[in-house]
This record gives sequence, C-alpha cells and structure tokens, in this order.
Amino acid sequence: MKSYILCATPRTGSTLLCDLLAATKQCGAPDSFFMANVDPHWRKVWGMPTEGDPADPAYCAAMLLGAVTAGKGGTDIFGLRLMQSDLPALSALIGRVHPGLGSDRARLEAAFGEVLYIHLSRVDKLAQAISLVKAQQTGLWHIAPDGREVERLAPPAEPEYDFPRLKAKLAELDAFDTAWTDWFADQGITPLRIGYESLSADPVAELTRICIALGQPAPAPGVLKPGVAKLADRVSRDWAERFRAEAGC
Repeated sequence: MKSYILCATPRTGSTLLCDLLAATKQCGAPDSFFMANVDPHWRKVWGMPTEGDPADPAYCAAMLLGAVTAGKGGTDIFGLRLMQSDLPALSALIGRVHPGLGSDRARLEAAFGEVLYIHLSRVDKLAQAISLVKAQQTGLWHIAPDGREVERLAPPAEPEYDFPRLKAKLAELDAFDTAWTDWFADQGITPLRIGYESLSADPVAELTRICIALGQPAPAPGVLKPGVAKLADRVSRDWAERFRAEAGC
C-alpha cells in the first residue's frame, strides 16, 4: 500500500489513531489536510498554499503535493484523516488535477496511489453524540492520560444537557456513518474496519492490524503508548440515562 485514509466521523478515536500511526515512524503522519475551513497556520505548517483559486488546477496540484509530503512524515506511506463531510470537496479538488476519472475511488488513487481504506466507527452512537456535544460546549476536545489538556478550541465552559441538540447530533452522526457504508459499497471498497470500542480498549492491537495491512512491521510490545485518554465521565453517563428515558428507548 502507498497510502491509507482514515474514513471517520467525529469522536471515533481518530486523534488517538493518528498519533499512534505517526509514532511508529513508518506509517506516515496522518492529519485532516482537507478539512473545511482549516486554519491557514496549519496549511503553512503542512506546506500547502494558504490562498489561491480552488478552481485553478495548479493551486489544486500544490494542495495535493503539500498534503502528500506532510502526510508521509518522512516515510514511504501517506496517511490522511478524512471526515465524510469533506469527501465531496476533496474528490472535486483531485478531479481538477486528474480530469476524466469516473469515480471518487479512481480520483483518490490517482492522487495517493494504492489506498488502504480504514473505516472508523462507533457502536454506541449516543455516547458518540454526547462526547461531541460536550466537546463543543466545554471547548475541551482531548486530554492526555495524565489529565493534561491536549486540545482546547474554546474557553472553558460548563456542559449543559440539551435533548434537542443531542438528538440532532445523534441523527447526524448516524447519517454520516451510513453514508460511509453506502460509499464503500458504491465504490467497490472493502475497508479495514476499526471500532472505537476495540480501539479504546486495546489501541496497540488495532494499530498492529493496520501495520500488517500496510505491509509494515508491527510495533514492538510496550514501545507505543496512547497520547490521549477518554473524556467520558459521570456527566456523560447521566446524560445517556436521561436521554434514553426522555426518548423512550
């Protein structure tokens, strides 16, 4: 395999997995290179254009080149984290550089070579929705295993239970996951499936599965350790109980 794409939805363990893959020093340095409204700072860090005409093939080619270079991280394998909502824009961008290709899969593989598609999903969609709403409300997205903040996107705020918002996010996340499943079928892709529950329980075991699929050596036992920890707490459990009672499920 020349590359892999983490086909994800929010709060499925993609940050944990990106960090572990990069830490192997042999499986690239995956990130959300084609996320909508990405901060120009990160585009500069990644060596991608910070401005230009999205309809210009030369601009699109420079975007791809910067992403591939950054996503390889000095290795021979390119890694990309891709949310389902960002797939159409990426396919269109590649199409301006490689016109005439009839499918998303053909475009992705023209840009990135032979691709391993990895589907990240979460069985407990309610827990996923709660995690997303709490992160959006509190501004805290990730913590380290020792409790230190790793990623904060807004000033601290207290989480507030919001049934309509949780219900909407639950439906949205369900739709995104279904869209990935339908897309794999439409494109003739059999992805490597990684569940959040198994990833959080034994991240190195799931990482090993990916390394094997990529034709890379499995990480030595005890060498790699997760850089982020679960944020679920008593508030999360209380919200889940309350939501189920109010939804009648």
